[in-house]
Amino acid sequence: MSSIEEHVIYETYNVISTYLVAHPIVSAFAEGVALIASPCILPVLPLVLSTSVDGGKARPFGITFGFVLSFSLFVLASRQIVQLLHIDLDVIRYVSLALLFALGLVMLSNALSEAFSRWTQGIANVGNHINTQDKGGFGGGMLMGSLIGFVWTPCAGPVLATVLVQAILQKTDMQSVYVTLGFAIGAGVPMLIIALFGKHLTKQLRLLPKYAGKMRKIFAVLILGSVGFITFGSGATNLFASGDGDTGVSQGANAMTLQDGIKTPYPAPELTGIQEWLNSPELSMQGLKGKVVLVDFWTYSCINCVRTLPYITAWDAKYRDKGLVIIGVHAPEFEFEKKVENIQTALAKHGIHYPVAVDNNLETWQAFKNRYWPAHYLIDKNGNVVYTHFGEGHYDITESNIRYLLGIKGVGDANPIAQPTLRDETPETYLGFLRAERFIGTSDIQKGVVASYSPVNFIPVHNWSLGGRWVVQGDKIIASEKGSYLRFNFRAKKVFLVMGTTDGNPQKISLKLNGSPVGDKAGKDAPQGIVTVNGHTLYELINQKLPDNSLLEITAESAGIEMYAFTFGE
Repeated sequence: MSSIEEHVIYETYNVISTYLVAHPIVSAFAEGVALIASPCILPVLPLVLSTSVDGGKARPFGITFGFVLSFSLFVLASRQIVQLLHIDLDVIRYVSLALLFALGLVMLSNALSEAFSRWTQGIANVGNHINTQDKGGFGGGMLMGSLIGFVWTPCAGPVLATVLVQAILQKTDMQSVYVTLGFAIGAGVPMLIIALFGKHLTKQLRLLPKYAGKMRKIFAVLILGSVGFITFGSGATNLFASGDGDTGVSQGANAMTLQDGIKTPYPAPELTGIQEWLNSPELSMQGLKGKVVLVDFWTYSCINCVRTLPYITAWDAKYRDKGLVIIGVHAPEFEFEKKVENIQTALAKHGIHYPVAVDNNLETWQAFKNRYWPAHYLIDKNGNVVYTHFGEGHYDITESNIRYLLGIKGVGDANPIAQPTLRDETPETYLGFLRAERFIGTSDIQKGVVASYSPVNFIPVHNWSLGGRWVVQGDKIIASEKGSYLRFNFRAKKVFLVMGTTDGNPQKISLKLNGSPVGDKAGKDAPQGIVTVNGHTLYELINQKLPDNSLLEITAESAGIEMYAFTFGE
């Protein structure tokens, strides 16, 4: 290939990439089309193919239209659904997979298929009436497409990311509508092609009805296999995780080449919608051309982010005068994290001297299409993203890549220490009703009002319960009287809790572990089992030295203690 051809290809790629970044609707459409290669699409393809073989020419179009409509409505209403039901989004996802699995079992069994047909005879009659009124089958296809879109929606990773961002932004604007429709239409295009293929196949194979039973079972096996792959295979990624990564040393990071670089580098999105710059005047990606840039998405109460900060600050100290610019994009999870004075306190606490962009509306977060805390984007001197890493770990690879892009020979000295970890460690747990997880009590959570709670006698592992009087708000719980307590049956080495107070004045909580004083298992912020809550931040409550399963009891020594989210680990 000549240098002229390479230049044309490179310039064409830059134009297309820039257009997609600048036009999120086009980008969403392209992502929707590309979803055909994702595991989450696998269970619905047999459904689309099997339901399109009956009816008139318009049926495939009805299926696609119904799918796009129900998908879009579900996504746009997702924040409201989560707020009303205050359930774990993973529960929605796995219920959806369970429904697909049940449908596969029904299709696999003749007896279940007949029983299902009898049970749904009323719906079938409605469908027959629709088909009678519409000879082309558009109405019946739209009904089936709507059901497919509703069941499939929670399985798709991009949808869960959209739910998360909407929950944080607390809004659904016209841009969200357009982007969602673009994604849905993009996902619907391959489905329409498959549905039309099903119609064509029916016409070409006149004997197909004779083997309808066998075809149904083949489709059933495909659905069951796809659901199994998503549940236990690569499709089981939790998009709401804060990105706990491998903290061990990776192999092969010492070579002077780019390690684990992304296959197709792309122009770094611009830093947009920044409310304030700390430690620096305003910066732009365009103005940083010629520098190596590391963008770190973080928030100061996230323990996973906090554990990466010693490495990032060390890189800033070692490589700043050699051409590295580190930008910490502070993207808040909670309302109190939007306060600049709280961020400045965190900068002083952790010795952060590199530029920090306050991205309170998550506009830069969305421009990068980011989904994790922490997330690292390494950008070369031409302004292209060439390496990404989400979560903790791989510090040696990241530093090796920094040195490579800077043109520094040799290897760095990032040596993360492998820590003992516990299998089935308790996951990050939110307490406010918008994302409340694994709550168990003698009564349901009462949203936004002072209510009395009684804990259950037995709290299963990873679950928590309340006692006394509390107010459960969208993102936190607030103790309404002295003596109100929380119990958590956890499995981990360390326990961290994001806390604050309603009036900003210092208040105390006391801790017990397995019904006894915490003793030498107290965390660094809990001397003698007492924590002084003197600001909205993350507190280390427990350090068991070795991972273990224990029951933690936290008692408020006065009213006004605010609790947001637990994290666990090393």
